[in-house]
Amino acid sequence: MQIEDFDYYLPDELIAQEPLQERDKSRMLVLNRSTKQWKDDFFYNFPEYFDDKDLIVFNNTKVFPARLIGRKNTGAKIEIFLLRQVSNQVWEALAKPARRLKNGTALIFDSNFKATILEKKEDGTFIVSFDFEGEFWQCLEKLGKTPLPPYIKREDSVEDKQRYQTVYAKKLGSVAAPTAGLHFTERILEAIKKRGATCIEITLHVGYGTFEPVRVKDVEKHKVLPEECEITEETAEILNRAKADKKRIVAIGTTTTRALEFFATKEGAIKAGKTIVDLTVTPGYQFKFVDAMLTNFHLPKSSLLIMVSTFAGRELIMSAYRHAVEQKYRFYSYGDCMLIL
Repeated sequence: MQIEDFDYYLPDELIAQEPLQERDKSRMLVLNRSTKQWKDDFFYNFPEYFDDKDLIVFNNTKVFPARLIGRKNTGAKIEIFLLRQVSNQVWEALAKPARRLKNGTALIFDSNFKATILEKKEDGTFIVSFDFEGEFWQCLEKLGKTPLPPYIKREDSVEDKQRYQTVYAKKLGSVAAPTAGLHFTERILEAIKKRGATCIEITLHVGYGTFEPVRVKDVEKHKVLPEECEITEETAEILNRAKADKKRIVAIGTTTTRALEFFATKEGAIKAGKTIVDLTVTPGYQFKFVDAMLTNFHLPKSSLLIMVSTFAGRELIMSAYRHAVEQKYRFYSYGDCMLIL
């Protein structure tokens, strides 16, 4: 399939710039893969779709404040976006304006937190060494900014530190939120459990590749950048027991879906481990483990839209997206969601 097959029209005003005042008041388009039909609902009704025959899987990764605003010795402003920790002091990062940075360039974020550009790589990223007093993550928490996606056209706020994070976030490591999880509240989680559904957690640290555009015409040639993931032995055992008992496996988000499918064997069993996930889902892929998915609305011509289209069928997804546009759903990270059954 060609990347143009995954394009759709989206007015700018439907790109959510702020979170709703209450997380669980978002709209939810419920899509049935068997009947090829959908209905409009609200997320606060999410628990009603599940019972003791379901196992719901969450990604408990936590977003860290990956954006740093500093300056050179000349006073010129420089923004650093942390991508991957190489060691305690050394990171791979993006920078802008990148053309101003050379090997050895010193950067100042405050009197106790500085950095030096060690290397500019061929792919446009930088290797940056930090010099700081105290503990690195405490410094970053104090000086870093919430890494809001590029389509949110405003500066981050104090509110974003809490709202661009799921209520069940635990393990620090993501530069983007697993956004399908942003709708959940403690009240909703409790309601799910009261209906008898089992809830478990895995960890996949969302990388900058989630925003990476598809730059090839043939979607099968696109590769999603690798991400770090862990599924414990205990969790794998619960997942495999549920599958054996023919329970429905519900993935909260594309990140959870990617992780489960990567860790699933050809026979459809989950093998525990901590590793780098490099799975790219394109049309023709046969899902081995996930039976249902909650997901937000994704960018046109994106790898995430390709994934959900592979899961539910391109024609059904593209028709549902057109309906969502007509009904003025809110799109992307702080937007509404879609439940695919």
